[in-house]
Amino acid sequence: MKYLSALLLTAFLATLVVSAAKDWVVYEGQDGPGKGKHLIFLTGDEEYRSEEGMPMLAKILAVRHGFKCTVLFSIDPQTGNIAPDNQTNLPGYELIPTADLMVLFYRFREPDEDQLKILNDYLESGKPIIGLRTATHAFNIKRNKGSEFAHYDFRSSKWQGGFGQQVLGETWINHHGRHGREATRGLVNGTYQNHPILRGVRDVFGPSDVYGVRNLDPAAQVLLYGATLVGMKPTDPVKLDTTLMPLAWIKSYTGKAGNTNRIFCTTMGASVDLLSEDLRRLLVNACYWGLEMEQQIPNRSDVAIVGTYEPTMYGFGSYQKGVKPADHE
Repeated sequence: MKYLSALLLTAFLATLVVSAAKDWVVYEGQDGPGKGKHLIFLTGDEEYRSEEGMPMLAKILAVRHGFKCTVLFSIDPQTGNIAPDNQTNLPGYELIPTADLMVLFYRFREPDEDQLKILNDYLESGKPIIGLRTATHAFNIKRNKGSEFAHYDFRSSKWQGGFGQQVLGETWINHHGRHGREATRGLVNGTYQNHPILRGVRDVFGPSDVYGVRNLDPAAQVLLYGATLVGMKPTDPVKLDTTLMPLAWIKSYTGKAGNTNRIFCTTMGASVDLLSEDLRRLLVNACYWGLEMEQQIPNRSDVAIVGTYEPTMYGFGSYQKGVKPADHE
């Protein structure tokens, strides 16, 4: 009877593991410098298709560079489908402590109190964070304003600008370029042209517009400036009457525990932006840098797309319906 009970318990636990795994996808690292390192991607935004772009980037990092990559999603609890407009059902946080680096691509997400504590513990550990596009306004704490972590909110006055401004370097300001009408050209800052993150990076273009940046820490190093184009094509000229904005930068964050995180942030990152080879290269290089592996960044990192990649143009409500995490395997 004890043997039967043990078998039943084992079967039940196995069912739980399989069920949980349906909510995220894991790409085991192959051979490469990143072997033995675990990267976790937190996706969830209503507009820029992080649920498409981040699995593609994770595959590159796993297959081309050897990192183990786990991608979490916003999930519809009723269907198990990826639901970018669900701001509260965010499974998989228990995996965050196992990660060596976090890639954050959220917009107005609202983790519960236990999840916020896991995030805060990660931040206090001093591990690196890569922030993309709407990560500057990743959190919108509406349900529990009395939360210990309510200051993560992008509008926080207690922690000016919330997580985005205090940790990544900026919160939401505005669309500096005309949204959906004026694309972005990334211009290398000559002061840091030899920085390892910029190794092999020269031609960065994206159909998403330049974001406004107003509060960037003076100690941050701006690697790329964003120039607004007069149209949406890579060949369109720069709009000369529009100022440049910081587009990609690095900084540090030191928490209450005294540990210091390496931070990389860019206001690019829409799924269609990632068709730019050099933008993908910038992000791959940033992961190496975040992990203090900059000496291993190749002169031209391999960022060839694994499989096919046909991203959806950004826009509210434009996400692909009926897709489950397993469909990204």
